[in-house]
Amino acid sequence: MTLVLADRIDAATPPAGHPGAIDVADLGPLADLVADPSVTDVLVNGPAEVWVDRGVGLQPVPDARFADADDLRRFAVRLAATCGRRLDEASPWVDAQLPDGTRLHAVLPPIAVRGPYLSLRTLRRQSIGLAALVKLGTLTADSARIVEAIVRARLAYVVSGGTGSGKTTLLAALLSLVSVTERIVIVEEAPELTPDHPHVVSLQCRQSNVEGAGAVSLRDLVRTAMRMRPDRLVVGECRGAEVIDLLGALNTGHDGGACTVHANTAADVPVRFEALGMLGGLSRSAVQAQVVAALSVVLHLSRAGRLRYLDEIGLIVAEHDTVVVRSAWHHLHGPGPAAADLGHLLARRGVLVPTVLGGRR
Repeated sequence: MTLVLADRIDAATPPAGHPGAIDVADLGPLADLVADPSVTDVLVNGPAEVWVDRGVGLQPVPDARFADADDLRRFAVRLAATCGRRLDEASPWVDAQLPDGTRLHAVLPPIAVRGPYLSLRTLRRQSIGLAALVKLGTLTADSARIVEAIVRARLAYVVSGGTGSGKTTLLAALLSLVSVTERIVIVEEAPELTPDHPHVVSLQCRQSNVEGAGAVSLRDLVRTAMRMRPDRLVVGECRGAEVIDLLGALNTGHDGGACTVHANTAADVPVRFEALGMLGGLSRSAVQAQVVAALSVVLHLSRAGRLRYLDEIGLIVAEHDTVVVRSAWHHLHGPGPAAADLGHLLARRGVLVPTVLGGRR
């Protein structure tokens, strides 16, 4: 197999003058931190306590500080207003998105005991190919061949892992492998997925305005996406009842769909889907039936320091009146008990089976 994707990293923020750009001066003492491409999170625990995450855990930034609590409060209120949101005594917290895509969460006293508190998750729009992920250690040569075969076979898959484990990066790389003759429709809360593909349509949620009206949810967008002739329907992250609509779509002829979900291990993914589906009113047995029919593979990512790596590839199967994930490949042990089953599934789809799964050399 030859990995042929070009490795490309786009600018993290729109150019000056772009309608989605935010003036760095608006970010005050946090401007340099948000502009730093190595920073993923900026956390403010008070006027004189700022922390950042550069991929190796949280680190304090002593030089970044506000004059006092009132200065920090005015700063948070102004950022919220930039997003068209209200932040005051009547609405003491806000969860919004800045014009450049940076996620904002702010909490005011007395809810924030020693606050105000402020959290910024920076948006790093990037498209990294499988070859680059192999060089970075996220994938091995074997796991890269397996995931490429999964995409070629149009198997529906879930990318799971903890916060900051690289789920979005891997999903974007996999979507870049989709045939140029196919249309990808992506549904997200924030526009993070930027696959290197010529036919991508992205839909983004909208929060309510200051009057509490105008919200557009993930469920709304998944239903809309189904009417847009998607060859691949993708939900950036399943975290609520929208999982019901996604599973329904994948059970009605939309092969090759994908999503990400937070989970501690690959084995936890079915339980996570059950919990999300029950939020939408489905029974546990109904969710299990939908999951087995709609999804085939779990790609679970883990993180160790700076390294984010594909830990396990699992096959979703029904077993003893429940849903389980059987290991097909593990980064430490190689092929697992379900390796041959995954190989047979790929072969039935007309895709060359990687040798690590029992395919011919």
